[in-house]
Amino acid sequence: MKILANDGISASGKTKLEAAGFTVVTTTVEQANLIDAIKQENYIGVLVRSATTVRKEVIDACPNLKFVGRGGVGMDNIDVAYAREKGVEVFNTPASSSQSVAELVIGQLFSAARFTHDANLLMPSTGAEDFKVLKKKYGKGIELRGKTLGIIGFGRIGRATASYALGCGINVVACDMMEITAPVSLDIPGAGKIDVQVKQVEMDELIKTCDFISIHVPKQADGSAVIAAKELAQMKDGVILVNAARGGVINESDLKDALASGKVRAAALDVFDNEPKPDAELLANPKIISTPHIGAATLEAQDRIGEELAENIMAIMNITA
Repeated sequence: MKILANDGISASGKTKLEAAGFTVVTTTVEQANLIDAIKQENYIGVLVRSATTVRKEVIDACPNLKFVGRGGVGMDNIDVAYAREKGVEVFNTPASSSQSVAELVIGQLFSAARFTHDANLLMPSTGAEDFKVLKKKYGKGIELRGKTLGIIGFGRIGRATASYALGCGINVVACDMMEITAPVSLDIPGAGKIDVQVKQVEMDELIKTCDFISIHVPKQADGSAVIAAKELAQMKDGVILVNAARGGVINESDLKDALASGKVRAAALDVFDNEPKPDAELLANPKIISTPHIGAATLEAQDRIGEELAENIMAIMNITA
């Protein structure tokens, strides 16, 4: 039983699958050659991240395909409904990367508040000569404690982000399509577990009242942005935005305008339109903290993702450990 892990899989996940009798191939196949590779090698399953897409044409051309697994949360690179209609199991790993994405979001908020992303660029090149100039330039930071973070999308990652923010003394409000009544749990070493009820508000209220806004929603079905010129205009002056969800949920052109006007103090982007070739002008903006879609890319998260993929596959194939 052969599986193509086309975007890779952790060593622990691969080992678990091999112990269960699977052959796991991690050699990357170019998208254009994916159908031929699946058919020629008789792969029963394909594992992807965000680089590989599994669309209708792949599913139609590969009738022996039994499952498609997504290492991560969003499945917009897979024609999920069509695959399931054709009897192909589709699954993701929603629980595995929540902590890693949440930690990146909070880290980026600290960086945006204190300009560390830009200071780290200029200190090596001009710090020795312009130390006092840079000290003045970066000496107008703000503190996070006591400010309000608005979280758009209050699923696993949004809730994990809330737990870290609350631990930092940040007030948190959230909005979601569904009303979520369960409290956010903080597990504090030495103090135990503390449950906090996060207030849910309407999107309009969140946009108008929050100092920081973090987005945790999937790519919209119609391709529209969740945050565009209209929403940006309603935000508080000096707001900080974070997008570690999907490229396109913030309109990048409108964001550049808002950064130029000072409406937005800074934006941290881990995801972009047109990946893997994002807008170079956007990346060069000193008010933008950019990372190359690494939200889930910690060693610990990769291990959890690989093991969760393996467990899902074993369950589908009725194999016990």
